[in-house]
Amino acid sequence: MNKYYYWTIVMLVLAVLPARGAIYMVGNQPFGDWNPANGVEMADQGNGTYALTAAISGTVWFVFADGQNGDWNVFNANYRYGPNGNGSQEVTTGHAYTTQKANNNHSYKFTGTGKEYTFTFDLSGPTFSISEYQEPPAPDPFSLARGDANGDGEINIADINAIISILLGDFANYDTRQRSDVNQDNEINIVDVNALIDHLLGGTLPERDKQGYDYVWDDETIPEIHLSVSLDEWNRLLALYDDNAFTTQYVTATVTFVKDGETTIIDNAGLRLKGNTSRRRPEGSFGQPHQPDNTDWHHAHFGVNLRKYVDDDNHTIQGVRKLHLKWFKDDPAYVREIFCYELFKRAGVWTAVRDHYCRLWIHVEGDAAEAYYGVYEMMEPIDKRYVKDRKARFGASDGYLWKCRNAAAGLNNPNGDIWYDDDSDDRHAYTLQTQTDQFQNARQQLADFMNKINGLGDNDFYLWIQQVTDVDLLLKTYAVNVAVGMWDDYWNNANNYYLYFNGTGLTDYQFFFIPYDYDNTLGTSLRCGVQDDAGRHSPLNWGSDNNRLIARILKFDDFRAKYISYLKQMVDARQALIDRQSAQARIRSWQQRIAPYIDNDTGEDTAIEDKPASWGNHSEYRLLTNGSDNFFTVKAATINTLP
Repeated sequence: MNKYYYWTIVMLVLAVLPARGAIYMVGNQPFGDWNPANGVEMADQGNGTYALTAAISGTVWFVFADGQNGDWNVFNANYRYGPNGNGSQEVTTGHAYTTQKANNNHSYKFTGTGKEYTFTFDLSGPTFSISEYQEPPAPDPFSLARGDANGDGEINIADINAIISILLGDFANYDTRQRSDVNQDNEINIVDVNALIDHLLGGTLPERDKQGYDYVWDDETIPEIHLSVSLDEWNRLLALYDDNAFTTQYVTATVTFVKDGETTIIDNAGLRLKGNTSRRRPEGSFGQPHQPDNTDWHHAHFGVNLRKYVDDDNHTIQGVRKLHLKWFKDDPAYVREIFCYELFKRAGVWTAVRDHYCRLWIHVEGDAAEAYYGVYEMMEPIDKRYVKDRKARFGASDGYLWKCRNAAAGLNNPNGDIWYDDDSDDRHAYTLQTQTDQFQNARQQLADFMNKINGLGDNDFYLWIQQVTDVDLLLKTYAVNVAVGMWDDYWNNANNYYLYFNGTGLTDYQFFFIPYDYDNTLGTSLRCGVQDDAGRHSPLNWGSDNNRLIARILKFDDFRAKYISYLKQMVDARQALIDRQSAQARIRSWQQRIAPYIDNDTGEDTAIEDKPASWGNHSEYRLLTNGSDNFFTVKAATINTLP
């Protein structure tokens, strides 16, 4: 773009920005103890109207002011708004009061009963009113259009102003930034302003060409997945389960993937069962073959490897080779893991996998019709392809990827159960997933890592940990982990995570912590490790002293302060991360999208319910009702007590 054209556009847009003013409420607590320098700025509602919401218990006295200085006496007739007359005018809710500029010691007197009240000031009157605060319904975060930067439901010149304000440094949360990225290049810059101007002049908004992973895990459409299995192969899958419930062996299937009017059919794909404690037989009882006339279907987790038997480009969905298909075990709300992985993305934790809803059908050869298994979660596997797709961020894709699990992966025993993926059904605490031909070297590297976590002195550990990982990213990852109440994790239960080392040197590497398996969250609590209440347990002492990595990092004041700041960002309503209102809006939107598809041929999990898993120790937690048992409210209260 010609630089003169660039600055012409900028100046034209800046010219339409409204002049910024301010109105303050000044008074005794909570309005600044009569000190104008501590006056609380009211939110500009537009058209000369300002509002402020505050919790008030007892009597307060206040005035309005359109300037702010350090001494009450500087407020004269040009700045201060109070009643006409001496003394204080007593005011109540539900009425409009006329005010005027004044320089005498006039004020308003209001008595609150501990509720939140909204004060609304109209500069054109000037008048003001008081009302009990009513929480506005949160907008559906997925319904606002790209380009609607200010979120008012319309695309107009005000959205250009909003984007310019972001470019000038104004805060914008994740939702605002998504809507402001008009050309969908994952950046907000002058190109987005130009694209929006073109749109307002009659042009179309630019579309991103979604391919590969972006196509498969595009969250705008719920894809359909149809699995077709021969009778012999389906019976073999059932027999494999009967022989070993934790089997990792594949059978042959045909996979049909339907999305956005496109159909992809892949023959000779691999199909297997997946899961840990959630493993199930997908049909019937032990030893029973397929029953075509009276089939007893069961929800189960599946793994699909499109290239298991034929390794060519035709056996992918736009380059995607594997899919993990999870049913919503122990999650009657159908939302917990979807919410958690989306929250990682919102928080900027790029190591989290992609996931989205899908609908699943299974057809066994000879059956009159395919069985509808209902709404599933479609997840990106963590494997060498996952690493390769993030090579630029990892720095290298030829390092060592470890799966860590079984409540035995505390990174505290270099002589523990460490092995490699040998295509068997064995389940180890640490399983090398990549470069398995270099297992001995990888094991020595992992041992070096554990020895330094547990053996270095504090000063040496402080220097070393900053050399071998992005500490900010790790702390942010754990802030999300704790905010969602993930107790079945590394720190508390030595379980459910991956590690990637981006180099093969025994001491020369960087490691990355990869979060995994987030269905037991958001109020699904259990007495486990040091945990008893996933909502109220201290974020600073989340896990066992034996699993030392996070605890050692938090011993240092600077790291601890960052961790606390990330936790507080999680529950800050301005960030739209895991504060109650924005979290509920996202959950309701997801549930509304999938509700028509929940009923299924297994007869299981046929309703969406707002409750945690039945086996948990805190059955009272809720996500969508407000009150003392709301998980988001409880978690915010716990985090906000931190220093």
